[in-house]
Amino acid sequence: HKGMSVDEIKELIASFVACAIVAKESKFDGVEIHAVHEGYLLDQFAIALYNKRTDEYGGDLRGRLKITTDIVKAIKTACGEDFPVSLRYSLKSFVKAIRQGALPGEEFVEQGKDIGEGIEAAKILVEAGYNLLNVDAGTYDAWYWNHPPMYFKKGMYREFGKILKENVDVPIILAGRMDNPEMACEALGTCCDIIGYGRPLLADPYLPAKIKAEKLEDIRPCLSCHQGCLDRLAHGLPLSCAVNPACGREKDFAITPAPEKKNVLIVGGGLAGMEAARVCTIRGHKVTLLEKGPELGGNIVPGSIPDFKEDDRALLEWYIVQLGKLPVEIKLNYTANKEMIEKSNADIVIFATGSTPLKLDFGKKNHVCTADDILTGNEKVGENIVVVGGGLVGCETGLWLRQQGKKVTIVEALPEIIGGGKDMCFANYDMLKDLLAFHKVGIYPSSTVITVDDASVKIKTPEGEKEIKADTVIISVGYRSNSSLYDGMTASNKIVYNVGDSRNVHNIMYAIWDAYQLAREL
Repeated sequence: HKGMSVDEIKELIASFVACAIVAKESKFDGVEIHAVHEGYLLDQFAIALYNKRTDEYGGDLRGRLKITTDIVKAIKTACGEDFPVSLRYSLKSFVKAIRQGALPGEEFVEQGKDIGEGIEAAKILVEAGYNLLNVDAGTYDAWYWNHPPMYFKKGMYREFGKILKENVDVPIILAGRMDNPEMACEALGTCCDIIGYGRPLLADPYLPAKIKAEKLEDIRPCLSCHQGCLDRLAHGLPLSCAVNPACGREKDFAITPAPEKKNVLIVGGGLAGMEAARVCTIRGHKVTLLEKGPELGGNIVPGSIPDFKEDDRALLEWYIVQLGKLPVEIKLNYTANKEMIEKSNADIVIFATGSTPLKLDFGKKNHVCTADDILTGNEKVGENIVVVGGGLVGCETGLWLRQQGKKVTIVEALPEIIGGGKDMCFANYDMLKDLLAFHKVGIYPSSTVITVDDASVKIKTPEGEKEIKADTVIISVGYRSNSSLYDGMTASNKIVYNVGDSRNVHNIMYAIWDAYQLAREL
């Protein structure tokens, strides 16, 4: 590695200016510089941890900010003093060390930019000509701060916006899980002047209009899961959204009227079933939705119990509200069977019968149960808990119980928990791992259970056998598809389809996308 030469820096500044000129000539009202934010290049110049230069672009804070101040001055010269220039700006880095971020509430020594230096830097930047500051926190070494998962509380940047409003005299833009309309309205004037939305507009592009029309119950919530947006980008796929399959391809993937109206019977009221019912009804089909349980939701009902899954609960409520506004016939506590389906007037039958937690046989021990049993309150939980299975459900359940003061140990057969993060966005994976470590959840990878007795669990680890005190053992080793009803109908004269977990156990995004794609083509 080598530092940029001064000529390269000048060339970079000229490139920013050239882009600003193009924006102005294209009739844009202003530009935002990206950024002294997230550990990008300009942020690397600004932070002493990264910037070891000894020339005019290093040294003290003004020197480290010189490239950024030179950019705005040059843009103003080229585009006019009245051409607005905003700056995406991280007030605080939350860096413990290279590649080590700090969690909310964690005590640590800031190695990046602390709040005091952040305030001083903001004043220098505004003095140089920046007209707005778009505030957040974090760097690539604390990446989940810049792309906050659901494990953050809503509006985690509000304190930073308030600090900047008290110290600089330019408008402050604030984003970061601000999709709660009441919170956003309260923040205006005290913490910021403008609310910025990114991911929530992927989930619902009409969010601002719905807030204005006071139709808050119609806002489809962002889950902060990153599955459809950042994770797709990380795999070289076009940006979209887990809860809005049409996002990014609205023209080609919109809901259009069905060429022929049909009677559609949907068996199963989980996410896939509800999405299929919603889309089919909007297209003009006559839909009946059968759910064997007392409520809609399927696996999202227990999955949304932890407090950090509040947006999952909001998504369930959104579906219930939307289906209530559509002419969908919903029958709860209704168990479908082959004979009933054959006798129905359905032209098309969609099976969305979900999945069931897998169980392990550890003998007749009354303190062994599934994660779903604990989340729904069907089983009482003790003080010393062993979770068998370190996938997403096991880790989130373990974290939730640890946050209640329980002593939690996770035993995972694979070398890494949560599958090594291969099926989730890095920001979410990294933060969940850090939270488990921060809360001192015991984790034994590459380990298996040997025996379970009334007071302990014996496990086999790479280092040998170990006995763990346990009054509750939670099984969280995955799910199996409930596809038997569909399998028994494949020879039927009815047109039948299988969607969601009952076709392939996966995640929320898969269930919604699978149902949407089928329903829009019927």
